[in-house]
Parts: sequence; structure tokens; C-alpha cells
Amino acid sequence: MGKGTVVLAYSGGLDTSICIPLLKEEYGFDRVVTVAADVGQRKEEISVAEEKGKKIADKHYTIDLIDAFVDRCLFPSIKANGLYEGYPMGTSLARPVIAEAVVEVAKKEKAVAVAHGCTGKGNDQLRFDVVFRSAGLDVIAPIRERNMTRGWEIGYAKDHGIPVPVNKEKPWSMDENLWSRSIEGGRLEDPAFHPPEEIYAWTISPMSAPDTPRVLIITFEKGVPVALDGKKMKGVDLIRELNRIAGSHGIGRNDMMENRVLGIKAREIYEHPAATVLLAAHADIERLVLTREEYAFKQGVDAKWAQLAYYGLIYEPLWDALNAFIDTTQKRVNGTVDIRLYKGSVTVLGRSSPDSFYSIDVASFDSTTIDQTDAIGFSRYYGLQARMVRNKLQKK
Repeated sequence: MGKGTVVLAYSGGLDTSICIPLLKEEYGFDRVVTVAADVGQRKEEISVAEEKGKKIADKHYTIDLIDAFVDRCLFPSIKANGLYEGYPMGTSLARPVIAEAVVEVAKKEKAVAVAHGCTGKGNDQLRFDVVFRSAGLDVIAPIRERNMTRGWEIGYAKDHGIPVPVNKEKPWSMDENLWSRSIEGGRLEDPAFHPPEEIYAWTISPMSAPDTPRVLIITFEKGVPVALDGKKMKGVDLIRELNRIAGSHGIGRNDMMENRVLGIKAREIYEHPAATVLLAAHADIERLVLTREEYAFKQGVDAKWAQLAYYGLIYEPLWDALNAFIDTTQKRVNGTVDIRLYKGSVTVLGRSSPDSFYSIDVASFDSTTIDQTDAIGFSRYYGLQARMVRNKLQKK
């Protein structure tokens, strides 16, 4: 007697594709149901996953999660200036909503377990596992459990007639969603290896970018981008358009050494044109509308938010508390930011907000609204304790 049904989080790539026969041959499941999530990747990516899932699995689901991804993940990330170790997070933001969709299918199909194609060295295993286990489901991870190598997987796929978009000469592992595209594997694992231009799909080389800069106006309402050059747009459409425009100017490449959750250092390469522009604009307008204390405290909150998001710990109670604080600060993050794109660089040219409490009359050196002599008394006491200690030490 077989083990029943298992539901597999499915991308259509090498790892998840070989999991389908493995779950039957090596684990004894009767049925493998695949779930592909549309989180804004290119349509051909979804089509490939859907076609392969229907062909080699017993049942396949393709679930549209684009709007949920934008509303639940990308907008909160913009509000939180979502950077992990200096780059815009993308893959980590999508995993929990994908995992939740897999859980819903598992309930519908009365599955006895769920599965994923993550390795035992990366972060995604944890992001999926925490959601799956929170739902009380058994987790199967063939790649991790059988300690597989990339080369072995390619051979296994070939033996089972499974078409995969990689080979031993170019074994790139790629992941894509509306916000970000990651590329790793093969010779890219060598930190000294210079990545070939062929691995990039969203951005052109900054050296090949137009000689004429592009200026954009981004409008924010409550911390969320709502218009581009004065044209109101849905979040999905705005991000896609910015990916196109910024990518054509060589904006949004990151090649970096990253510290994974397990402590492993990994060479990671990303493309995220829209994210690079929107996060730069958002961070700038926050400086205009938040008080000094709000801004300073929020930097710590943003860093913790990014850590929890990167770890996939969206069920951690602190997560809700951080989002509540961040949402409060965003009530005044309204206005426009003028951005210049030029050969890989993003430059803020100006910003304006109806909620700004900046006063040119107060700040200007040509204004006498504030009497400069009022600062004399403040200055006498400024650093008093430090001066007293320094003087005492000097007398010894």
C-alpha cells in the first residue's frame, strides 16, 4: 500500500522537477501534486512550470499570487526599506506566501505530506519548513535528505527524460519574481569568477546603458508608491514598468558575498531594478517627513524587520509588532521624489511632501526668524560632562 498524496512546491526547475519521480520511486507516494505560484515572474517561466507539472505530475495547480505578493510582501518591504546586508530582498519575501498556497492545496487534496526541492545549505528550506510545520504537515525534502549534488541531479533528470534548462557547462540556478531575480551555481560559486553577461536578463551592462539620463518622478502615499511621472498605477504595473525602465539604464545589479541563515557564506548575484529605485526614493522622502527620533529608531526597526523577513519568520509575534510601528510612521510618508537614472546609478534630485516640517525660513542662513544668539546658552552646556571628564584627566 502506498503512502497517499504529497503536494510539491514546484518551480519547473531542475531541483523541483527531479523531486516528482523521486517522491514516487524513493519515498513511495501514490500521487504527486505540483503547485506553481505566479509571483510576477516572466509568463514563459509560469508556462514552462505548468506544462511540465501537468506532464510529469499526477495533478498540477498554478496559483496567481501576484496581487497578494505585492500587497502583503512588497509594499511592507518598501515601508521597511527592506535591505538585507545592503541589497533589496526578493526571494525571501516570496517564499512564505508560496508556502501558504501549498498548504491550502495540501488541505484540499487531503495530502499526507508536503515537499520542496530546497537544498540543505540554503535559506529557502527554512522559509518553507516553518510555514509547513506551522500547519502541522510532514515535510519531505529529497535534495536535502539525500545530500544530492547539482551534477547528480542533471544526470538523474536526463535518465528520466525530464527536460531542464541547465547543463553541466552552465548549471546556473535562477529564481525570479516581480521584485527580484537571483542567479547562482556553477562557476559563480567562485567569488573570484567574473560573471558572464549572459546570466543577466533584466538589466543591461551599465557600460552599455544610454548616454542620456532618465529622470522619473515617483509619488508615495502612506509609504507606498502610487504613481510614476504623475500617472496613477497599480503596484504590479508600476513595478513592472520601473523594472523595464531602470533595467534599460543598467540599474539594479548586485554581486556580493552573503551570510546565509546557517552561517554559510555564499556568492549571490541579483537583479532588482525597480526595487533599487523605489527603496532609494522611499528612504529619501522618509528623511523629509520623519522626526529625528522617529528616523533614528526606525532604522533599528527596519534592520530587525529585514532579518525576520530574510529568515522567513513571519509568524514570529515580533513581526506583527514591527509592522504596526512601521505602518504608524508611514502615515506622513506622502509626496514625490525626483530620481535620475544614469549608467547604473540612482541619484535623488529633489523631494517634496505636504507633510514635511522642513522650513526654509528656519534653516536658511539668510533668515533672521531664529535669532542665532539664542544658541549661545545652549552651546555653553553642550558636551558639558565630556568636557569636565577630559579636563580632569588632563590634570592628572
